[in-house]
Amino acid sequence: MTSKLKSTHFCTLTRSLKMLLKTTVLAGLLTGSTHALAEPVQIKFSHVVAENTPKGQMALKFKELVEQRLPGEYQVNVFPNSQLFGDNNEVAALLLNDVQFVAPSLSKFERYTKKLQIFDLPFLFENMESVDRFQQSESGQKLLGSMKRKGIVGLGYLHNGMKQLSASSPLILPTDANGKKFRIMASDVLAAQFQAVDAIPVKKPFSEVFTLLQTKAIDGQENTWSNIYSKKFFEVQSHITESNHGVLDYMVVTSGTFWNSLPADKRVVIKASLDEAVAYGNQIAAAKVNKDKATIVASKRSDVIQLTTEQRQKWVTSMKPVWSQFEAKIGKELIDAAVASNKL
Repeated sequence: MTSKLKSTHFCTLTRSLKMLLKTTVLAGLLTGSTHALAEPVQIKFSHVVAENTPKGQMALKFKELVEQRLPGEYQVNVFPNSQLFGDNNEVAALLLNDVQFVAPSLSKFERYTKKLQIFDLPFLFENMESVDRFQQSESGQKLLGSMKRKGIVGLGYLHNGMKQLSASSPLILPTDANGKKFRIMASDVLAAQFQAVDAIPVKKPFSEVFTLLQTKAIDGQENTWSNIYSKKFFEVQSHITESNHGVLDYMVVTSGTFWNSLPADKRVVIKASLDEAVAYGNQIAAAKVNKDKATIVASKRSDVIQLTTEQRQKWVTSMKPVWSQFEAKIGKELIDAAVASNKL
């Protein structure tokens, strides 16, 4: 073979090898890219209550809708019953991106904004219809964005219901609470509420309440019918007073960092899925009020006390001064807007 033919053969072989190498590399990149696209974005939704509660059912519905509408792209993993984080540290975990969605009670945001303390004021709302009117009003919707500077994005309100008082002895008049220890969430307003009736507020995580009641480390607590039933508080509390003295609602939140990292079109789908899931959870909350209360009454494990108008008014009179105590931090206009929601 002449040197010229050898040179031509070598160049042809070199080009073939280069083409093969490029094809192999491209195939590898495409395979890696396809593999990367096949891995869905993981979303952790952590909460502290049971799956059979309005919050638990809402979280599962959110998972269902997101995975149905964005198949293979996003996977929602729900962790109930404080499996990942308790109610005292779930917001901190959110800000660290250890979880992407949480739905704490409104009381839990006290350190991030004082505005949301409005929902802890005793006897502010007459019923859940009033609560809903306020939350859907311009004032209520503005509160969803009250923590943006802290990196927290409010996405919606989830109902649980009106709170009742339970204790190891009857609570009929405010004086019956004198000296008794009541578990509360970490809220200055709730502490002031019990101090107003000479009771002793004890700030403890929700996950510890049953044991505290069972061992009589505390005398009582406040909660909704849903939580009293699902967490079996009625089994270790001999008396429940139907006071409807406050509201226990949640705010579904995510971090600004995570929310802003989502592609705009995906964010729209996820928000719409959450809105639908929250509406579903609120329907469950409304239905569970009477059902769970009836189950507790039928169990005869706890005596459910119905207050007369005069008896309940004495509780109102004792606790209402808490409003003025926190008016400067919350804002008089906001409180007035909440009071106005009681009127149709």
